[in-house]
Amino acid sequence: MKIAITGKQIDIGTSLRSYVEERIESTLKKYFETPLNASVAFSKEGSLIKADISAHPMSSVSIQGSSANADAYAAFDAANDRIAKQLKRYKKRLTSHKSTAETVNFAVIEPEKEIEEDSLPQDEAAPVVVAEMQSELPLCTVSGAVMRMDLADVPALMFRNIAHGGLNMVYRRADGNIGWVDPQAN
Repeated sequence: MKIAITGKQIDIGTSLRSYVEERIESTLKKYFETPLNASVAFSKEGSLIKADISAHPMSSVSIQGSSANADAYAAFDAANDRIAKQLKRYKKRLTSHKSTAETVNFAVIEPEKEIEEDSLPQDEAAPVVVAEMQSELPLCTVSGAVMRMDLADVPALMFRNIAHGGLNMVYRRADGNIGWVDPQAN
């Protein structure tokens, strides 16, 4: 397993480096036999030291945790505890024999009528796209996509449905439930 430890405006000594390597490796190996990689970044924010951890226990699964404290060791320990809690929750969902679809409320959105682009008003105050990113779409079930969305702590997740291979999306609604978009080709 590859572990990258960096410091921004802070010197990472050998003692802290070995402590971080030992702890993060034991945390990840507790839940996964062969985790892929992890990165730990320490930065100074005023009088506090912030520890940001990004771990990849499996392909296309990313877990983040961060914490700030006056002591670098305490900041790392708190962030590592958050990672451990997320890994425990993820592993529990993977090994659970119950279907998560029973406990998650889904809402199916009906498609709206198609509007031709020429008939739309040209609004000059339209929002600007500020970020573009390319990523690999996971092939999974709807419940697996909900689990990945919760694990990554993102508001929406696009995926390929394992049942039919089509693009689907799950998202967290304002009322706390999960929405599921399954477009049907005509």
